[in-house]
Amino acid sequence: MENLLELSHITQSFVKPEGRALKVLDDINLNLKEGEIVGLLGKSGSGKSTLLRIIAGLIKPSGGNVALGDHLGISMVFQTFALFPWLTVLQNVELGLEAQGVPDKEMRKRALEAIDLIGLDGYESAYPRELSGGMKQRVGFARALVVNPAILLMDEPFSALDVLTAETLKTDFLDLWTERKMPLKSVLLVTHNIEEAVLMSDRILIFSANPGRIAAEIKVDLRHPRDRQSAAFMAMVEQIYTLMTSGMRKRDFSTAKAHDITMHDNLPRVSPNQLAGLMEALASPPYNGRADLPALDQDLGMGTEDVLHLVEALRILKFADVDAGDIHLTVAGKAFADADTQKRKQIFAEHLIQSIPLAAYVYRVLQGRPGNHAPRIRFLTQLEDHMTEEDAAEALAAVTSWGRYAELFAYNDNSETYSLENPEA
Repeated sequence: MENLLELSHITQSFVKPEGRALKVLDDINLNLKEGEIVGLLGKSGSGKSTLLRIIAGLIKPSGGNVALGDHLGISMVFQTFALFPWLTVLQNVELGLEAQGVPDKEMRKRALEAIDLIGLDGYESAYPRELSGGMKQRVGFARALVVNPAILLMDEPFSALDVLTAETLKTDFLDLWTERKMPLKSVLLVTHNIEEAVLMSDRILIFSANPGRIAAEIKVDLRHPRDRQSAAFMAMVEQIYTLMTSGMRKRDFSTAKAHDITMHDNLPRVSPNQLAGLMEALASPPYNGRADLPALDQDLGMGTEDVLHLVEALRILKFADVDAGDIHLTVAGKAFADADTQKRKQIFAEHLIQSIPLAAYVYRVLQGRPGNHAPRIRFLTQLEDHMTEEDAAEALAAVTSWGRYAELFAYNDNSETYSLENPEA
């Protein structure tokens, strides 16, 4: 079948203020055929949204080629609703047609048809402030569909919605897709939710990060409508969990060193209380120290990416390991779960120094500074030489939270200063 879209060796780098290039996408090769939904699955920061913007023509790639079939239109649905609050539903949907110079009569007809198709008939004169989140996103879909695109790009379109609303919108969209009631020929869906990818996609491309690369491709041979409780569906979810955590290999913790990660690696932004709660849950029945990740995801009801961030944090702190889609507590993880509050802080501090180079670095700097004080900007500037500003801030925020919990160092948010002082003293 003919390709509607071909991406060849796409790379994307952004130049930092000091002139250094930061690569976010590396050698992306992708094709999109008629009649398929392709899911781009990966953690935040893997460049998926950047790739969509390259395809949409909003960003020019640093390298590679984007080949789009002749006379094929592209529309995009964003995570945020991006509606103009001073325009009605009808006027928001008409905007794309107005930009194309479509005559008023035809514009009104096509906009009303799109509104009806997406299930918002009766709300044409309503303003965004009168709509629920789900309704606002339906307006986003209608606005994207009204221009009759061949390819629809969807950038986490359900992530800002509550669970029930998101499920209803997914089901309605899939019904329209399978019944061929939309003008679309193909869909490219960005998501970080594994179940969502399996529910909707015909092919799934799994992205790794730093920089973003396609790490694996999976074909989803499941007929619509898909049953989430079926053995085939659950097996595919399990397979993808295994692939996405395949870098979390078992290690010899007696010889593992802090350079397992570097000072400039991204760190998951999770709270120590969440980590403690997860270790407690894993240590207790029915898990008794070991859990299947898809089952744990479902039991916790937190969302796939949140669970993966917690799992990754436990792994790099050497409180847990991951193998074939299962997470299990290490000896240290079990000791932490069984300890009282003060002992937990001591264990956490030891693992923070041994396993997180950034935490160890902050601690060493404070030990060597007069008065054992140092400004936040000192660490942030150094991180930004090797990371994006956002990633640097996230990594430092994670280490700050973990260091405070472990009573390794203190932080004053008013003066933005770290110290070795006990804030209670």
